[in-house]
Amino acid sequence: MSLFTGIEICGSGLTAQRLRLDVIASNIANVETTRSGRFDPEGRPLPYRRRTVIFEAKGSPFSSLLEEKLQGVRVKEIVEDPHPFRLVYDPDHPDADVRGYVRMPNINIVEEMVDLVSASRAYEANATVLSAIKEMSMRALEIGRR
Repeated sequence: MSLFTGIEICGSGLTAQRLRLDVIASNIANVETTRSGRFDPEGRPLPYRRRTVIFEAKGSPFSSLLEEKLQGVRVKEIVEDPHPFRLVYDPDHPDADVRGYVRMPNINIVEEMVDLVSASRAYEANATVLSAIKEMSMRALEIGRR
């Protein structure tokens, strides 16, 4: 594996985790959003739906050389969570149904915080590896000077 391959792999990991952090932040920001701009078949507004990021490995799985297999990660897609919306009893809310229930986003703030910590740690790990690659290349240059 070359020096630049390692840097590219770390860079793809940093980019992917940054997008994951952005999606998690969006989920947290919309935890109380009852109107997403979309409507159900009856014409009632739909709440924000939780989103998650799906990653996939870059490169060909049929490659015979290790170097060709190690090409990093990329975001395959951002998908909406199919779990049902939360129902909250609030008859005074403008989006309440006839029974007084409001459909709230299907976001669990505890789950989002766990995902946030996980994405943050993964980002830090990629940054640490990138720093180690930089340090190794600097030391290799110092050895070459002697």
